[in-house]
Amino acid sequence: MLPDLRARQGLFLGIDLGTSGIRIAAIDQNDRVRAMIARAWPPQGAMDPGVWNRMTQDLLARLLRRIDRTQVRALAVDGTSGTVMLCGSCGAPRGRALAYDDDRAHEEAKRVAAVAPSSAAAGAAGGPAKLLWLRARRLGAHRALTQAGFVSGCLTGRYTTCDEHNALKLGADGRRWPQWLRTLGLTGLLPRIAAPGTPIGRLSPGLCRRLGLPQAPWVMAGTTDSTAGILALGPLPAGTAVTTLGSTLVVKIVSRVPVDVPDMGIYSHRLGRSWLIGGASNSGGRVLRHFFSVGEIERLSAHLPLPHPTGLSYYPLLRAGERFPVCDPQWPPRLTPRPADDAIFLQGLMEGLAAIERLSYETLAAKGAPYPARVITLGGGAGNRAWQVIRAGALGAPITTARVSAAAGTARLAHQGLRSSCPEERPPQRRYDRPARTGRKKQGRSGRDR
Repeated sequence: MLPDLRARQGLFLGIDLGTSGIRIAAIDQNDRVRAMIARAWPPQGAMDPGVWNRMTQDLLARLLRRIDRTQVRALAVDGTSGTVMLCGSCGAPRGRALAYDDDRAHEEAKRVAAVAPSSAAAGAAGGPAKLLWLRARRLGAHRALTQAGFVSGCLTGRYTTCDEHNALKLGADGRRWPQWLRTLGLTGLLPRIAAPGTPIGRLSPGLCRRLGLPQAPWVMAGTTDSTAGILALGPLPAGTAVTTLGSTLVVKIVSRVPVDVPDMGIYSHRLGRSWLIGGASNSGGRVLRHFFSVGEIERLSAHLPLPHPTGLSYYPLLRAGERFPVCDPQWPPRLTPRPADDAIFLQGLMEGLAAIERLSYETLAAKGAPYPARVITLGGGAGNRAWQVIRAGALGAPITTARVSAAAGTARLAHQGLRSSCPEERPPQRRYDRPARTGRKKQGRSGRDR
């Protein structure tokens, strides 16, 4: 096959809207990162859709100065799962968004529970309850969108689409909206569902002019931020687990079959021919940062782990309520007694987080997922050696650390999706690339098998 020089020179962008900030990566045809740029959300800006849009466009402009903008062919957006908002018909936000862990919609959750079967979107922090809460307070709302869906709409000018992965927390059943959402009167607000990596439109002409792009790249349906980090790792065999140690603790494991137990916070994301089975705890690195600065964590960790476990049996939460591996909105934090020695306290917190991680994988295995053959660690806490040693002892599985970016994973999604979805982006087929003919040879006019 002759090389496709045009495709080899292409660049693909991934926009990662995370808990703490935004990152944009550019990768080439070989999935190598060619440029990356990042910025933290401003104070009070993490749930402001206007801030998402402005910072996305600003960082895109800055990134494009570092690469050959004539080669940009496609991009995709990932966002925090379960973050929802309302907008008008032209995309104008109707107030602030509600974050993935916002659980203020208690009364609305009762309405959802009365009509809905078990769902990953149930509870006060679920998408349907939050949409009911928002709808009662936002006049003139035309569309409900996720974080990734809104920013993708700002890029294309079409505020109509949600990717399948993010749609799960809005109540989707695969790629359709179930009947119980109609009973709640929400289907008129909900966008269409697209498979991750499929085209949803091209970058709008006005934005192309502002960014100096000579041709409009495709905007592909995106994914969730935690799934994007896994995509950056490339294909993974069944039994490979990925723990993300970020602000929250997220566990996922590759399986050949889906496992969905919504009442326990277990859900599955389609990933090619495999499934990512997982759940997300309300515990995580933000508990450590609540008690210690980053510098203090680094200084104390240098002398950890201690020769013996602390025996403190913490369940590190900053407030009552847990999603997984325990699904209980009243689940209490357990952070006492606090020893006078900060090193012992920090190790106790790490041991508590490791116990949650172990229980998470045990819970998934009890419901039909494989137990980890190996664990890959992503996120800000992945580089903490002491924490890794504590986790390895708790999990009984080898642990490796990967330095990848969710933005690069989303860029890979854009790249792979473009090649599979857009015929004009595939390498041209040469005469000598054609597959061999099969079946009986065609006879001439005198034969019987014309």
